[in-house]
Amino acid sequence: MKKMWFTLMLVFVFILSACGSQQPEERNNASSAAPKTEAPAQETKTGTLTYQSETGPVEVPADPKRVVVLASYAGNVMALNVNLVGVDAWAKKNPRFNDKLKDVAEVSEENIEKIIELDPDLILALSDVKNLDKLKQIAPTVTFTYGKLDYLSQHVEIGKVLNKEKEAQAWVDDFKKRMEETGKEIKAKIGDNATVSVIENFDKQLYVYGDNWGRGTEILFQGMKLNMPEKVKETALKEGYFALSLEVLPQFVGDYVILSKNKDTDNSFQETETYKNMPAVKNNHVFEANMNEFYFNDPLTLEYQLSFFSEHFLGKK
Repeated sequence: MKKMWFTLMLVFVFILSACGSQQPEERNNASSAAPKTEAPAQETKTGTLTYQSETGPVEVPADPKRVVVLASYAGNVMALNVNLVGVDAWAKKNPRFNDKLKDVAEVSEENIEKIIELDPDLILALSDVKNLDKLKQIAPTVTFTYGKLDYLSQHVEIGKVLNKEKEAQAWVDDFKKRMEETGKEIKAKIGDNATVSVIENFDKQLYVYGDNWGRGTEILFQGMKLNMPEKVKETALKEGYFALSLEVLPQFVGDYVILSKNKDTDNSFQETETYKNMPAVKNNHVFEANMNEFYFNDPLTLEYQLSFFSEHFLGKK
């Protein structure tokens, strides 16, 4: 009897041990069969905001990290300290942008593959950009019609897209104040009736500019309210620019001239008697600027233009 009892006890202990050794496996099987309640996944992409663009609402990143600019707005983005990964050829040509853009790729609206490789999270472009539908498939794309907004409102609008409207508006308010003060000083020096022209020799063609086509025109004529010659008002204000010949150039030249100049272009017109005999030339009132630095009207360029005018009109550096 004792022997039988002892045998039964051994069997019982064996069964308990076997059950204990199988419990973890059975628990694992049970848990894998049951519905899983997972902890919320960590947010891997930044939040978004809805920007009301010209063409309707666009969902854009609230904190963009990889921006491609296919327009003249690279300086706006840089001024707001947002990272660029791709810009157009015009921005890359600007020597004042060299340091900031040295590691930024040059792209175009036609090179879709290269833009894809850059993995942008936001694209800025002009409204007439090519391949817009393809660009929208790569990243949220916001387009602007050039000239629809004035140059300062444009910066605030880009600030909205980049979720930096306050910073953009603060710069605009400060710049307007400094620009107007400098304009008053210039008028006091050159006289209320003095006229200013902005001329450029581009691709073997002379142009005169109105008040909204870069080259410092916004500052001179909108911000400082300096006068332009009547002939310029008649021909260049509506379109923003007007092509002209050397023979009629004197009719468009004011008391002072801002000459947006490319040293790699044929500038032999400056050696002609027609040019040399203009009063602005004889009076040393022609201020030459590097065309590639003077093109645009973004904050970085505007700051440079303002300092250029302060130096050349007032002798301040």
